[in-house]
Amino acid sequence: MKIDVPYINQSEKYPTGCESVTSVMLLHYLGYDISVDEFIEKYLVKKEFEIRDGVLYGPNPWECFAGSPYDPDSFGCYAPVICRALEQIAGDRYEVLDETGKDLDDLADAYLKQDMPVILWNSINMREPVIGPEWKLPDTGETFTWISNEHCMLLVGEDSEHYIFNDPYENRGVIACPKEIIRDRYETYHRQAVGLKKRP
Repeated sequence: MKIDVPYINQSEKYPTGCESVTSVMLLHYLGYDISVDEFIEKYLVKKEFEIRDGVLYGPNPWECFAGSPYDPDSFGCYAPVICRALEQIAGDRYEVLDETGKDLDDLADAYLKQDMPVILWNSINMREPVIGPEWKLPDTGETFTWISNEHCMLLVGEDSEHYIFNDPYENRGVIACPKEIIRDRYETYHRQAVGLKKRP
């Protein structure tokens, strides 16, 4: 089972923009005429880092993109941020669902059988996750710990042993990854996913 979704390479212009590029691939599949730049500039909430008294303060990725998708030294964002962007663009036609925490096999079964891809958080090239770096959150002073090698891809299919993705990283195109590895990485990156369901 594989859904044919228009592919976009993030590497030339959006080194940390996997979440945005993946979202726009899904939007293109659904017939929306929107560029990655338009998604980033109009709909993605972003905040920069700052140094206060020698201490690094930065955004909460559950609330906004940490840095800029155009900056190779920036980080990324988590599912609620992408949900808010997609709701502004497609919320009139689709219900945007934060599926974080859901079982991966159940997600694949529910969406792929309806010919609907799923935005999924995983790791770059299936690399081992690396804990860190850390920074302080400006509003609370709480320490936030990023899990490095974070990546976002579009789940477009599966077979008995693999999940199939549109992977925007380094123009990798459509890739098949062993289910066991994907499940492990999915757990590490907070079991994050975003799905769209057509409104009645």
